[in-house]
Amino acid sequence: MRSRYAAFVVGDADYLLRTWHPATRPEDLRLDSVHEWTGLEVLATSAGQVDDSEGTVTYRASLRARDGRPGALLEDARFERRGRRWVDVDGDIRAGA
Repeated sequence: MRSRYAAFVVGDADYLLRTWHPATRPEDLRLDSVHEWTGLEVLATSAGQVDDSEGTVTYRASLRARDGRPGALLEDARFERRGRRWVDVDGDIRAGA
């Protein structure tokens, strides 16, 4: 989760696509600069340990909009282990929070 957040911060679309589950990954990814990401807070995790094949991360990503207004994105993100790597499958996103 933290590495994917960092990839969003620096605009590394290639890394994001590589760490996205093939069944839900978009063909391409255009990252906009509408937001400046200002912080990540992991609020909860479920499973996702060494012996697990799935896990969930609830996080809040803080941001500043282009007009300077603060905001946040809250998501329950679902991950799956594929080989030795964790990939993002999908999630329930809630803006604001």
